[in-house]
Amino acid sequence: MADRITVIGWDGTPLTEAAAAALAAATLVAGAPYQLKALPVPPAAERIALGSIQLAARRIAEHRGAAVVIAEGDPGFFGVVRTLRRPEYGLELEVLPAVSSVAAAFARAGMPWEDAQVASAHGGRLRRAANLCRAHPKVAVLTAPGAGPAELALMLRGVHRTFVVCEALGTPDEDVTVLTSDRVADHIWRDPSVVLVIGGSSAGGPGGGPANGAAGEAAGWLAGRPVGYPGPDRGWALPTDTYTGTGRTPAPPGAPADPGAPGATDTLPAHVRALVLARLGARPGDLVWTVGAGSGALAVDAARFGAAVVAVEADRSACARLAVNARRYGVEVEIVHGRGPDVLGELPEPDAAVVETGGPEAVRAVLSRRPERIVAVARTLAEAEEVRRVIAGAGYLADGALLQSAPLLPPAGAAADGPGLRLGMGDPGTFLLWGAQKP
Repeated sequence: MADRITVIGWDGTPLTEAAAAALAAATLVAGAPYQLKALPVPPAAERIALGSIQLAARRIAEHRGAAVVIAEGDPGFFGVVRTLRRPEYGLELEVLPAVSSVAAAFARAGMPWEDAQVASAHGGRLRRAANLCRAHPKVAVLTAPGAGPAELALMLRGVHRTFVVCEALGTPDEDVTVLTSDRVADHIWRDPSVVLVIGGSSAGGPGGGPANGAAGEAAGWLAGRPVGYPGPDRGWALPTDTYTGTGRTPAPPGAPADPGAPGATDTLPAHVRALVLARLGARPGDLVWTVGAGSGALAVDAARFGAAVVAVEADRSACARLAVNARRYGVEVEIVHGRGPDVLGELPEPDAAVVETGGPEAVRAVLSRRPERIVAVARTLAEAEEVRRVIAGAGYLADGALLQSAPLLPPAGAAADGPGLRLGMGDPGTFLLWGAQKP
């Protein structure tokens, strides 16, 4: 193993005294080609152009002498330190960080960033990074070859965002470009870069103040969370009456019983939504479809878990109420007006989906896109049996339950805070089916 291993973060500014001394004494130096060219690498030192960090780590472990690894910005933040510290290499590191590329990018944009999400598109994670950009109004994305600004913008097609593309930060070729997301794919960008994706209902724009009257609010206290987090609403599956205009526009008298039609089903009760959320397992980086979303109680619940949510609803009035509820709880929900099976083909790939209305037809349409998990609501036992067959027939592990509840009330005529309880009128119950892809 090398006698001493120093990892130097470089942001284009002159090296610190400690970093310069470590580099001058190095007998092996690993770094990107432009870094090896720009910095004063000792002429006699072995040079390794960083491509595979794993291969470089093996060579460093075999080296006898002083080794230096040069990385961009802060090498401990989505950088080389994690790989170099893997136990199989047995390396002990001294890390000398510089300003991270993410911090530099937000500085160039003149924006605070304690409330920003930070994601890496490396390792095939571009889709999850794009979902994070759908769900949050301020995201920094570390790009990679084949997963750059243009590819990210294409995945966000139809979602309006502002891109701040920062190329070659800290070098003479540094370039910062601000574009709307619909124009980003028209350009050729250099790799790697840092992309700030800004937009939605609560973000401040580059060079500007915060939106939606947030000016003057106290600074945030928890990184990656919006200013004002956690807010006044505690818990999940909030009571139905906390949402604006829950339910759908009543169906006309005598209208056929179309399970996907407006008025077919009211908002799911809170205890049902709680189980739906548990079975969906929504998390940051996921994309969740809610089909037949109504006024959006379940869609908003899922978005509050940090998932990106696309809500499909055929009733325009319900779509408007859904937008109000999303704004009220400070979450991003993409609303698609239309009947489920007719519009699903244009939507991005889901990780999980819930069919609130639409019956077996909507469930089949959703399963054709192969989400990892699905939950569906059925109105009758016969429909529940058919939905379960559809889920199992698609190769999923299927299960389900009938959920019923009744309130606990004070005895008739007694004060609300008096002794004793009685069981109130129960609801007729909700048939819930769910499925997960087989391991």
